[in-house]
Amino acid sequence: MLYKPYGQTGKNVSAISFGGMRFDKPENIDANAEIVLYAHSKGINYFDTAPLYCGDKSEEIMGAALKQLKRDEFYVSTKSNKAVGATLRSELERSLTRLNVDYIDFYHIWCIVRPETWKERLAGGAVDEALKAKEEGLIKHLVVSSHLLGDELGEMLADGPFEGVTLGYCAINFPYRQAAVDTAGQMGLGVVTMNPLGGGLIPNNAETFDFIRSEDDESVVAAALRFNISQAAITSALVGFTTTEHIDQACAAVEGFEPYDPGHVASLQERIAEAFDGLCTGCGYCTPCPEGIEIPKFMDAYNQMILSGGKPTDLIGRMRWHWELAGDQAGLCTRCGVCVAKCTQHLDICDRLEKIDEIYASEIEKDKQQADTKEDS
Repeated sequence: MLYKPYGQTGKNVSAISFGGMRFDKPENIDANAEIVLYAHSKGINYFDTAPLYCGDKSEEIMGAALKQLKRDEFYVSTKSNKAVGATLRSELERSLTRLNVDYIDFYHIWCIVRPETWKERLAGGAVDEALKAKEEGLIKHLVVSSHLLGDELGEMLADGPFEGVTLGYCAINFPYRQAAVDTAGQMGLGVVTMNPLGGGLIPNNAETFDFIRSEDDESVVAAALRFNISQAAITSALVGFTTTEHIDQACAAVEGFEPYDPGHVASLQERIAEAFDGLCTGCGYCTPCPEGIEIPKFMDAYNQMILSGGKPTDLIGRMRWHWELAGDQAGLCTRCGVCVAKCTQHLDICDRLEKIDEIYASEIEKDKQQADTKEDS
């Protein structure tokens, strides 16, 4: 395993870290805990979780695993998105109990998607309460999870007491995130990247993304992870594992790996930006929709249409056979703009929903015409 310094904390973190947001059948605590322990045996020492992940079972799974390890053998990360100080404190204490630890190594002020969100956390006392908990030894390092762009992130980090940041970054969305990564690196902070595989979009479209591989990359998964960790500012790529095979594949990507030279990274960035600008990475921050629209699923289907070169049949197929979505649900959009304001990539979600509704209506009309033709014959 490759280890990198987490900012100026003195901690060395595995370049591949374990994200506890994708456990399969999370109600099976012990089976999933074994997967966590397997990751540790492969050299992973940073384990990230949060309240509400996996039906609110993720912290319990992590706790069941971590209690079997010596406390100096791992770093655990969890989060709170509460604005009120007392509520954050209550959530912190609950996390400590469920994780079976006396302190949290990296505690996140969670999900800062707009500058106004940061101001709410300050005004509500959440940040002060977290700092108080740090003074008490319940938190070792206060960090932040954010989707702000470079300038906005820089302003918040300059204003806050943070030693690191977790942010979305991958080979698909890097144009939206590079300035933020660079800003954090220039400030000497630890940087953990979430969704480095684009929420599964990269491995699930391996042939499409094959061009990101160099001759030494065994797979697009390896290439995507190496794309992240080759950058000096990035400490670790946070991967959501569901199987030991996934862990083996990710760990193999960094075993004995020498980071790409800056010229290769720049070349990849240029090629990816030209080919795949505008793909949704499925972070889910656009939810909930006031009208109940399952936006991430529709955006995933829209991705399939982009990746296929604009074929509506790929969008319809993804909706019907993968997500079992009722296409007319997209037509419920009132263009209120709530999702657009929350979108970490600033995608035109309302326009895309309108397009999906149009395509679906056209498809229904085709089906009707085909049915009529069969009746006539």
